[in-house]
Amino acid sequence: MTSTLQPAQSTEAVKRPGRWLALSVLVLAVLLVAVDATVLGLATPYISEDLHPSGTQLLWIGDVYSFVIAGLLVSMGSLGDRIGRKRILLGGATAFGALSVLNAYATTPGLMILARALLGVAGATLMPATLALIRNIFHDARERSLAVGIWGATASAGTAVGPIAGGFLLEHFWWGSVFLINLPVMVVLVLVGIRTLPESRNPRPGPWDLGSVLLSLVGMIALVYAVKEAATHGVTGTSLGTGLLGAAALYGFVRRQLTMPVPLLDMRLFRRRGFSGAVLADLLTVLGMSGLVFFLSQYLQLVQGRRPFEAGLAELPAAVGAVAAGLVAGRAARRFSVRTVVSGGLAAVGTALAALTTLGQSTGYPVLGAALLVVGVGAGFSFTVTADVILSSVPKDQAGAASAVSETAYELGAALGIALLGSVVTGVYRDFTGPAGTPAGAHESLGAAVEAAADMPAHQAETLLTAARDSFVHGLHLASAAGSAVLLAAAAVAWFLLRNQELDSAG
Repeated sequence: MTSTLQPAQSTEAVKRPGRWLALSVLVLAVLLVAVDATVLGLATPYISEDLHPSGTQLLWIGDVYSFVIAGLLVSMGSLGDRIGRKRILLGGATAFGALSVLNAYATTPGLMILARALLGVAGATLMPATLALIRNIFHDARERSLAVGIWGATASAGTAVGPIAGGFLLEHFWWGSVFLINLPVMVVLVLVGIRTLPESRNPRPGPWDLGSVLLSLVGMIALVYAVKEAATHGVTGTSLGTGLLGAAALYGFVRRQLTMPVPLLDMRLFRRRGFSGAVLADLLTVLGMSGLVFFLSQYLQLVQGRRPFEAGLAELPAAVGAVAAGLVAGRAARRFSVRTVVSGGLAAVGTALAALTTLGQSTGYPVLGAALLVVGVGAGFSFTVTADVILSSVPKDQAGAASAVSETAYELGAALGIALLGSVVTGVYRDFTGPAGTPAGAHESLGAAVEAAADMPAHQAETLLTAARDSFVHGLHLASAAGSAVLLAAAAVAWFLLRNQELDSAG
């Protein structure tokens, strides 16, 4: 009789009271990061008009956050395992709110780039801590899948809330106001989180090795910078040297982890095919999507002439699709299979991106809206299931480091996508031929061309805008085609690497 009752008692023991309220605090942190990422793209035309960044500076404003966060995620995830995930989450959220103010009041392109970089330092503490806490709060496999789905759905909802709220603010206030919306979310997160979140850490953490931290940071930033420079200016001595420095630093990081008694990141995790397959799928997916997403707001506002609020609403189908798919992804993966859901989702995104190669200046919204809905559904299925696979593949004590690897793939993919696909758009755009008297600065960005046209005679202005918009849309076509190819390749990779991978059905 005792042996019959024991499993029921054990199951109840892992269902921590207040776990869903704790989850609500964690998703606020996700919302904080997602809103910040999306409002930047919407505010880019206004930042261009006010701060007058060069094309290169504009790309840095867009991707330096991802560069820094990619370099620090593993270190911060491991630090959370050591000092406590609740502590690092609440500290990081406080810093994130304060640095949002610095972003809002930046007065030069250089200061804006610095503010984005510092925000990346704070942001690196948030995402790994939220996933790691989910892993430690929800021990029941099916509840954890639902929690991860809600976590992912909130991130997707943030991509909708950001443009809509940001669009409203941009129509009534200056562009810096889009960063200040982080403050009330941060205040609620910290005050409620102090009372509801449980503390968790690795009981045998080992030292936080500063040598490993520096190697990881230098390696990631140098490697991504080299890719960005090579994509923009071709392979030069600088880009080649920086790339070799980054590769050498990452090689040193791996070697150091393999020789440490308690490493910052357990490299043996990558021997698990499911873990490696999920991480690689995330990286390729974000790489294929991010360059296009970064320029979509500019297309809606500067090519099709939509107001910021209207542009935000136009991007809503992607978030709706992702939220809906994220909430049922775990159930779908158990009913069919992990690789069917992930590969199918990625193939759907790749197909939708291919459809975007037909966009023109006067393309009707139904085509764009349908494509964005498919992108959201496919991404919602894929990201939710891969996050669940990664969390389920590791012991609780290593949840922070494993979550950081997942988020590093995401941020690295975003940085590389903006660098590579963004450079494709920028490179194609710069080659347009404007009318006589076109300022050289008009070739730096579409926002600069719109600003230059305002000071030209009507006929010349119309000629300039037509040429600039045509060139920008052509660049979007090439980026969409490249993104589609990457996503279809990611679907094939996931189908192979996630073979026989199943979500835990216990509980």
